[in-house]
Amino acid sequence: MNIQDLERKASKIRRMVIETIGNAGAGHTGGSLSWVEIGTVLFFRILKIDPGNPGWEERDRFILSKGHASPTLYCCLAERGYFPVEKLKEFDRVNGMLQGHPDMRKTPGVDISTGALGQGLSVGIGMALGGRMRGLDFRVWVLLGDGEVQEGQVWEAASYAGFHKIGNLTAIIDYNRLQLCEFTDEILPVEEVGKCWEIMGWEVFHVDGHSIPALVEVMERVRSIKNAPTLIIAHTVKGKGISFMENRVEWHSRPPNREEMEKALEELRKKNVS
Repeated sequence: MNIQDLERKASKIRRMVIETIGNAGAGHTGGSLSWVEIGTVLFFRILKIDPGNPGWEERDRFILSKGHASPTLYCCLAERGYFPVEKLKEFDRVNGMLQGHPDMRKTPGVDISTGALGQGLSVGIGMALGGRMRGLDFRVWVLLGDGEVQEGQVWEAASYAGFHKIGNLTAIIDYNRLQLCEFTDEILPVEEVGKCWEIMGWEVFHVDGHSIPALVEVMERVRSIKNAPTLIIAHTVKGKGISFMENRVEWHSRPPNREEMEKALEELRKKNVS
């Protein structure tokens, strides 16, 4: 997709996320909205994938380490053709294919079950090493939350990946500065994460996480780096696109009620985002 098509697709995905969470009455709204552009660029421009063959060995792998933000993943997968868009209406239903956190046993296109924070990067390293050992040409992309990066396992994994120069691995931090109950800077700042990971052997890039052109540029650039793991710090806004949700901690894990959902969708329409 070109830039204009990607921007239109991101607008549609944002509306779909609101509808998916609102109709289910469940879901993490703020952190789902903050990575809409990231997900759109990945699934519609960057990832080497085949919706008709989800198990293709040469495919790129994507790990949503911040698994609570699954609505955006499901909307991208549905729009990409992994399953019918109508299935989004079944989000978070008991025994449904779209669980609150991604389940690789139930959902086509999900490469690993996630939800326990801090583990995705370690799994991504295993996948990347496995691909390298088997001579397969794929890249592993791992999306982390900035609050999640406070966890020790993430730093152990980052140190290992840098030391072993795992060049087919890219981590993306959704740096929206809010976590479960407060701003990250009030709990455990991660401001210097880029400098620290550079010291550990990573190539580090900063980007506006809501700019489609900027995301395309940086993702296409890191895709060509083979001699070191790469980190993209995407500066984002939690609840992006909805004025009464942006930068509000209460929207971390709260779904909109019917009135709020309609208000949000109307706001998107007025912004010509629908």
